[in-house]
Amino acid sequence: MKKIISQATIDRLPLYFRTLRLAEEEELPIISSDELGRRLDITPEQIRKDLATFGQFGRKGIGYDVRELKNRIGNILGLQNNWRLAIVGIGHLGGALANYVNFSSLGFSVVALLDKNEKIIGSEVNGIKVNDSARMNEVVAEKSVDIGVITVPAGEAQSVAEQLIAAGIKGIWNFAPIKLNVPPTVPLVNEDLSVGLSALSYHMSQK
Repeated sequence: MKKIISQATIDRLPLYFRTLRLAEEEELPIISSDELGRRLDITPEQIRKDLATFGQFGRKGIGYDVRELKNRIGNILGLQNNWRLAIVGIGHLGGALANYVNFSSLGFSVVALLDKNEKIIGSEVNGIKVNDSARMNEVVAEKSVDIGVITVPAGEAQSVAEQLIAAGIKGIWNFAPIKLNVPPTVPLVNEDLSVGLSALSYHMSQK
């Protein structure tokens, strides 16, 4: 029987991974749950509970080996799979993502760029040629794309998602401000920038 893991625990794993990466860059060999909690504003008890969901970590009274824990959490997150991304919509946001330098250190690589704008097709961003969106099936297969990144306007996003799924991608990272309808077999993560800014506006307005 597959173990049920809470979404809250899953959401905290990338935070642990990022913090451990920074600790490794600081050449910190060992980190305690107290220090990890201090850096993340999460209780040490919660951290130990989250990690215990996936097995035995660290040594009591000593702490966690930073590199080992980072690697193990990375494996839990599946970052060792070297996921291949295709960005659809090479405007300001799509171009910025194509130029993002930290994807590779996280286990991702941008391998394809797609757009329908004839003025953009054929140009290069970060050394990657922009292909015509009409060639999506061919490009996804040729580049062995795993994840489709949607950065097109809201009105085009559902159609693009359906094309990506038909082309064979395994997951979608959606930046369009719209709720997409996708099969339950295709993991979907939404990044709505307006929601984050609106939340920030709320907290600032309360002060």
